[in-house]
Amino acid sequence: MPFINGENIIMLFSSISFLYYFLPLTAIIYFTAPKRLKNIALLFSSLLFYGWGEPRYVLLMVFSIISGYIFGLMVEKYREKKAGKIFCIISVCVSVSFLLYFKYADFIIENFNAVTGMKLSLLRLALPIGISFYTFQIISYTLDVYRGETAQKNIIHLAAYIAMFPQLIAGPIVRYCDIAKQLSWREYSWHKGALGIRRFVIGLAKKILLANQLGELCNIFRASEEKSVLFYWLYAVAFALHIYFDFSGYSDMAIGLGRVFGFRFLENFNYPYISASITEFWRRWHISLGAWFRDYVYIPLGGNRKGKRRQLFNILVVWMLTGFWHGAAWNFILWGLFFAILLTLEKLWLLNILERNRLLAHVYTLIFVLLSFVIFNAENMGQAFSDITGLFGGGGIPLISAEAVYCLKSFGVVLLTGGIGATPIVHKLIKKVSENHTGGRIVNLAEPVVLALFMLVMTAYLVDGSFNPFLYFRF
Repeated sequence: MPFINGENIIMLFSSISFLYYFLPLTAIIYFTAPKRLKNIALLFSSLLFYGWGEPRYVLLMVFSIISGYIFGLMVEKYREKKAGKIFCIISVCVSVSFLLYFKYADFIIENFNAVTGMKLSLLRLALPIGISFYTFQIISYTLDVYRGETAQKNIIHLAAYIAMFPQLIAGPIVRYCDIAKQLSWREYSWHKGALGIRRFVIGLAKKILLANQLGELCNIFRASEEKSVLFYWLYAVAFALHIYFDFSGYSDMAIGLGRVFGFRFLENFNYPYISASITEFWRRWHISLGAWFRDYVYIPLGGNRKGKRRQLFNILVVWMLTGFWHGAAWNFILWGLFFAILLTLEKLWLLNILERNRLLAHVYTLIFVLLSFVIFNAENMGQAFSDITGLFGGGGIPLISAEAVYCLKSFGVVLLTGGIGATPIVHKLIKKVSENHTGGRIVNLAEPVVLALFMLVMTAYLVDGSFNPFLYFRF
């Protein structure tokens, strides 16, 4: 069953049409194609995947690709001259202009109307799925070429990189410099393909068996008229786990599919909820986004090379942009500033305290991450304020409600499974068992059976219609 985004119907990884029709057909075409035609096959499949629900926005993507290709050649040709910098700036501005128009135009108009009292009409544009991700990839390509990377002369190779369907609509943000060589040559094997399939199935299980169930608890909370402090905290924990398994699940699927088609994408998550500081959390959460802002915004602004004041200013700018990248609403900007303040405090003095008490550090990190995601998931600033105050008993709500207790009992197993799954406990246990000769044989024999059972159960869920769209599709 497809996901409807505005007027667009999007093909989901977690759908029967993708799993049992699109993906097998794509694999057959790709692996039967001669080596010189594989990028064409991948590009064709990617455009078909994107155009399945957004045919009109395929033209936008094609124009963006052509623009990036031409400017990349111009930047390389005039790299040692002032014209190279000018072409680079124009290219970035063109990419950013598309993002501003489609994603932020109504936000700008709404706030302009609020400040001036005017009543300009909203554009009400459907957001092109994945525009935030592929725009950042085009920008990274242009900047990498300006910094010395060889421009891609083959427009098919560049288009396959930008439009590549495994990571197109929700990341990770694959930078050109990381896969430039893979676009021309990549190695295939049954072993690598099997690893990719395993990674994909694990990601799919995260999405269907955990993220969707946790999302259902969040929906029940929103619809409830029997709020309590317990219910608010239950919601905060459920959403934090939901967004982790939803987004890391998609990243696992993208990395797995990339491996199947011969690409090696960098990791995007590394058990962020075991972090002992917000600084560490953002080294483990959405790694590709953090690295992108570090290398293309923070360091060019001066990083930590121009004194403490400038460094703190740079952190503020980066996190305002990070928040705004996630969505055209004030709660996302507040979310970014929230992390900017915490990271600033940690750099000034808090990290020294946290390093002396690991237990306190973990508790502090988890509490503030939970609070941040409550802000993140609010529909507006009013709801964000209401949710935060609800966590601490604001508004005279009771500590416990019958509905909260019922939900705790009903979703207790899912919450516990999610809590354990968000740590490396299971991974370390399997690794330790595999190191033993007998245990390794058991794991090797059991793994395909377990994965097949997962697929059987997940297919039943999908046929029943028990699934939700990926949260990061809206970004």
